Amino acid sequence: MQITTRNADHQVTLALHGRFDFHTHRDFRTACEQPLEDQNLREIVIDLGGVEYLDSSALGMLLLLRERAESLGKSVALAKMQGTVKQVLDVANFDKIFPMKP
Repeated sequence: MQITTRNADHQVTLALHGRFDFHTHRDFRTACEQPLEDQNLREIVIDLGGVEYLDSSALGMLLLLRERAESLGKSVALAKMQGTVKQVLDVANFDKIFPMKP
């Protein structure tokens, strides 16, 4: 999986590309560390538009990120879900846990 980071105002967007699964947990955790530590950032947006597959461990990583971010006074939103990725998130009721952005 490739991760591209974009900063704007008090928000960072992490655009994920490829498979988001157990094998990518280190890359995802590493990409999230800097935004979590940056006191100027208030929101982390996970752009899933380039994700072709995600599994239950990816869902767990998103939940852990949300928990850690909230403990630091930050929010996490999900964006650009499509296809089977959107279906998985819908079945898991992630729309009730995370703000969803177009």
